[in-house]
Amino acid sequence: MHHHNPGLGETDFDTELGNAGEVHQQVPDSGDHSDTVAHLTDNHGHRIADNQNSLKAGARGPTLLEDFVLREKIFHFDHERIPERIVHARGSGAHGVFEVTKAIPELTKAKLFSKAGNSCPVFTRFSTVAGGAGSVDTPRDVRGFAVKLYTEDGNWDLVGNNIPVFFIQDAIKFPDLVHSVKMEADRGYPQAASAHDTFWDFISLMPESMHMIMWAMSDRAIPRTLRNMEGFGVHTFRLVNAEGKGSFVKFHWKPVLGLASTTWDEAVKLAGADPDFHRRDLHEAIDGGHYPAWDLGIQVFDEAWAAKQPYDVLDATKLIPEEEIPVDIIGRMTLNRNVDNFFAETEQVAFLPTNVVPGIDFSNDPLLQGRLFSYLDTQKSRLGTTNFHQIPINAPKCPFHNFQRDGMMQTLVPTGRANYEPNSLAEAGEDGGPRECPETGFTSFAANDERNDGGEKLRIRAETFADHYSQARLFYRSQTDNEQAHICSAIVFELSKVTLEHVRNRVMSRLRNIDEDLAKRVAAGLAMDLPEKAKAAKEPIDMALSDALSIQKQEKPVFEGRCVGILYAEGSDKAMIDEIKAGVEKDGGTVKLVAPKVGEIKVKGGTLKADGQLAGTPSVVFDAVVAILMPDQAQELAKDVGAVAWFADAWYHCKTIGACGGTREHILPKANIEPDAGVPKPEDFLKVGTKRHWDREPKVRDLA
Repeated sequence: MHHHNPGLGETDFDTELGNAGEVHQQVPDSGDHSDTVAHLTDNHGHRIADNQNSLKAGARGPTLLEDFVLREKIFHFDHERIPERIVHARGSGAHGVFEVTKAIPELTKAKLFSKAGNSCPVFTRFSTVAGGAGSVDTPRDVRGFAVKLYTEDGNWDLVGNNIPVFFIQDAIKFPDLVHSVKMEADRGYPQAASAHDTFWDFISLMPESMHMIMWAMSDRAIPRTLRNMEGFGVHTFRLVNAEGKGSFVKFHWKPVLGLASTTWDEAVKLAGADPDFHRRDLHEAIDGGHYPAWDLGIQVFDEAWAAKQPYDVLDATKLIPEEEIPVDIIGRMTLNRNVDNFFAETEQVAFLPTNVVPGIDFSNDPLLQGRLFSYLDTQKSRLGTTNFHQIPINAPKCPFHNFQRDGMMQTLVPTGRANYEPNSLAEAGEDGGPRECPETGFTSFAANDERNDGGEKLRIRAETFADHYSQARLFYRSQTDNEQAHICSAIVFELSKVTLEHVRNRVMSRLRNIDEDLAKRVAAGLAMDLPEKAKAAKEPIDMALSDALSIQKQEKPVFEGRCVGILYAEGSDKAMIDEIKAGVEKDGGTVKLVAPKVGEIKVKGGTLKADGQLAGTPSVVFDAVVAILMPDQAQELAKDVGAVAWFADAWYHCKTIGACGGTREHILPKANIEPDAGVPKPEDFLKVGTKRHWDREPKVRDLA
């Protein structure tokens, strides 16, 4: 085993660009091929010719099972950690129901979508990606959005994220991506953070990641609550109807409450104030009868439309703008029941992208093809047995019968001796077991109408995957001015944690292909000179801007799904508190009372008991705040640094602050708050309390 060495990092190598501009670092043709350390091999000593692309039947074809390099790499990766999930370890789940609102039998033979009103139970798990199970809820991170639909035809697992694109184009790169973003191997930190050397080194060498980086550095990666996230299937799938006609499809989950995010400072402070903020919010919302809901939408298109696009629909780093193909809403998911036991359900739930039903099928997306192998393999490592499907949370709600027997932790008791087929045991009066059914069983989409030569076996990436910057440019330029500032500031923050100057320069050289102003702002934020623009494998183009890519352009000015904090103390006006509380709750929002002390306090008009104590309930947990204080109480609280910070944070985070006269006179000046339209009197709070006042932001923080 002394020969087992990952290399000393001292060997010369050539850098070559592949067919789609992917980076290959190769031993030179003229190099020392007797050097056993220099050559990349699999675990059995076979030298690897291409570590960037999986083996496909044609450049745009399906990934081949014979690719032992891909299988070993992902197999090893799947089993690196036990028993915690390697990614998506920290999750929150809930039960619910999905109901079809629009039948689509012309598109799919899936029974679920045969008529409006059809429904099925669901279990949904939301998660962060990079952190461990003991990390926090609010880091800057992609969020998993996985839904298990228990249909009459078996389980359908739509396993996606809250972002419609991904970092990589080919599954063979997934272990490298996750290794780079996880805690650095020699030091075991940082936890749940991408702001470090190895992640940005990898990203800077992966031009295909630049679109996803725009999303990850945007406010999409710091959602206000799980209830305010969109969900996406990410990949291009297929719908197949009863006649065998196939259509490409992209799946979307649209939150009924609308999109909302935190600011970065809020996310950081929330991690300290309540590490379980998202988990608690989801549980309390469902427990209180405020059932979160998402509309399921689809974008449907055919091969002829796909062939005309300036990007490849099989490329998971690309999206289809909703302005090009609007999202057609076909159903609604409502989460209405919390789990009874976190471990038995949320931890043991096992999602499989291979879980589809007749009428839903796969495409040749090389990232999806690798996932189809990886997930099933992972469950054996996590749950210890091939019988993980018998765990109640994973078991289908419809009958299942096959000839699989035994295995660790077998809980079923099959009878008879039919554990194989074909068999003729029924002729002797025995139970011969179930049989295949070509008529109603799952059959893969048969037509080969994709642009692909299936006669070749290639380790190659199609040239149609080569444009790595156009959609990143589309995303960035579709944001509002201050959303762009958030992206720039996020990249500056992340790169400020990168100690390798050449990596920072390489990232900025790629940013120049996205937007010149973006690159200049990042360079200025780091006090660095702007490097030369990186050579693009394919020159980016300008695409029509898309409002659907912006959170703020889709903002819903309602109290529903939001929480308002009302600060009061002895002598406060109960009638005013009740009026504001009733107005917020009438619109579907929630109110929590905060006071310097918990327990009943005498107020004008009676007594009130606080939901939280001031020092333990910071304003970051609220969407807006109101102060209703007597002047003497406001004057007393102005001496408390924590009370002043309660208002200062709300101001800094651009929230509405309903402020009484005493608060305006004594507390706001201490917090350096000069009242604007977002600081109304309490009696006017309901008029503006639903808004974030983003025009305030340049006054309160330096933005890149």
